[in-house]
Amino acid sequence: MRAPFQLDLHVPNFNYPDVAPGALFEKLVEIATAAEESGFSSLSLMDHLHQIGPVGPPENHMFDGNTMLAAIAARTSSIHLGLLVGGVTYRNPALVAKITTTLDVISGGRAVLGLGAAWFEDEHKAYGYEFPPLKTRFEYLEDALQICRALFTQDVATVRGKHFHVEGAFNNPKPIRGDIPILIGGSGERKTLRFVAQYADGSNLFGDVERVKHLLGVLEGHCEDVGRDPAEITKTRMGSVYIASTHDDAEAKFQAATGGSEQARAGAFVGDPGEVAEQVQAYLDAGLDGITITLPDVHDVETVRLAGETLGAVIGTRTA
Repeated sequence: MRAPFQLDLHVPNFNYPDVAPGALFEKLVEIATAAEESGFSSLSLMDHLHQIGPVGPPENHMFDGNTMLAAIAARTSSIHLGLLVGGVTYRNPALVAKITTTLDVISGGRAVLGLGAAWFEDEHKAYGYEFPPLKTRFEYLEDALQICRALFTQDVATVRGKHFHVEGAFNNPKPIRGDIPILIGGSGERKTLRFVAQYADGSNLFGDVERVKHLLGVLEGHCEDVGRDPAEITKTRMGSVYIASTHDDAEAKFQAATGGSEQARAGAFVGDPGEVAEQVQAYLDAGLDGITITLPDVHDVETVRLAGETLGAVIGTRTA
């Protein structure tokens, strides 16, 4: 069961021009509907309690991702939905499995479970969560991967992890598809990508073309070690897209959002539809199956449609 994130619209920001809090949900439905109709295979949200830099200051709007995904699920029909990615420090993994299964039933089988080892220490301190050492957080992650898969697929689940366990646990009703694809975010070569090979259906990476090629090679090595075909795993890369009908207009968007930062440009796709398509194609040629994008002007549904139609045609998710 490969993760259906070949073209994912990641929405990290909820502060939009002239959109009051009471209108935010309808704006998100408008964004999700435009994404669904234009070629995006999935829509993802963050798993944070306040806003993160460099997206915005901590006092900016932030929703509980799972709750908002469930609401969006009820107002859409085909787009897949998930967190990119859920932090394993915030919830017991059995609860994560139940929440994600609930989303799957609400959406008619469109849930994706995104998991990661969590990283935002300041947020943990602000909201009273323990922030254990990285080694321990990876142990949490492995426990969660095992427990969630068992609850998705087994009639009665018993898993004893290092920190979490279930014993004789039920998760009924089961996911609509009999399982839910699991995506792991991150580029760590020793543990993260080994967990991808061992447990996951999707992997979201970071880096330029050469870095991505290297990481894919590392992932292939881990897959060989565990006897897994890498083709079973959907491999994507995160990037910001600044797209407009002309190169100059796209460049103006980039300049306005980043001040022309060369660091920002290294992780971005900037240009008219043909230029952005060419830039993304380079990553597909490097071995990726797709791309996860953010749009700085995601509140503009015409930009959402332009990005979806452009990249959907490149990746093959655009059917109309």
